[in-house]
Parts: sequence; C-alpha cells; structure tokens
Amino acid sequence: MRPVRPLDLAHPEFAYDDEDPEGFRAGTFRPGPELGAAITGVTVYELPPGQAVCPYHYEYAEEEWLLVLAGTVEVRHPEGTETLAASQLVFFPRGPEGAHGIRNAGEDTARVLMFSNVAEVAATAYPDSDKIGVFPNGERHLFRRSDAVDYYEGE
Repeated sequence: MRPVRPLDLAHPEFAYDDEDPEGFRAGTFRPGPELGAAITGVTVYELPPGQAVCPYHYEYAEEEWLLVLAGTVEVRHPEGTETLAASQLVFFPRGPEGAHGIRNAGEDTARVLMFSNVAEVAATAYPDSDKIGVFPNGERHLFRRSDAVDYYEGE
C-alpha cells in the first residue's frame, strides 16, 4: 500500500442505516479502513435537517474532535448548547466533561467530520437514558446502569 493516498471528501458516498430511528438518520462515510488506518478514525457525517449523529454521550477510551465542513450544527455539551458553523473545530475529552451531542437544527443539510483515536475495547455512557455501551472489537452491547450486578454474582 502507498503511504500517501489522497482522498477527495467533496463527494463521498454516504451510507445510511435503515434501522436508525427518526432524529438519528445521519449518513456516514468512513475512509480509514480503505486508507489503511488502524489506530485513528475519521467519519464524515451528512446530517439532513433535524437529524443527529447519535444520542448525547461521552467516551471512556477515545478522545474525539468535531470539524464542521458545511452548514451549521448545534453541539450539546455539559455546560449547554453551542451553534457551530463551517470551519469551526471543537474537542471532546474522555469522560463526563467530554459529553456531547451533535444535531442539525438548521434548514439545510450539514456535514461534519469527526476524528478520534480508535480503542479496541471502547465503552460509552449515555447520560440521558442512563445506559452504558461496551464495544469489544466490533461487538455492540448496551445496558442500563440499573441492570448492574455484583462482581461475584453467578460465580
């Protein structure tokens, strides 16, 4: 593989998941695997009006960055909500202080680019629904915190 392979982000092919509920129907384009990335990741999201990237959450293992490419988006964070326009960049640290939600509240389609390190085993907290997501090597497991059991239960 060539060490440098330019990729044009002007016209990416977005994938949409038919199972995403209304309000979370964002198109995704993930070029990392095609380019050979292993420990960092980039996703370009296409956000039609009224749609969000995902529920409000924070990561335990990954730092994330958000760059607005086109349009405007609302970014919810622990201190409130900010409206960001094209060319604005923000950073979300690991843990509760990095909680965030990204939504297109405008009338035009928006595009954002998110990049982060990629953890082999990731965990994500969803404060609004009090869930924890655990994602070991591509698996997806979500639990309510109230479902927690004692460390030795069942042993």
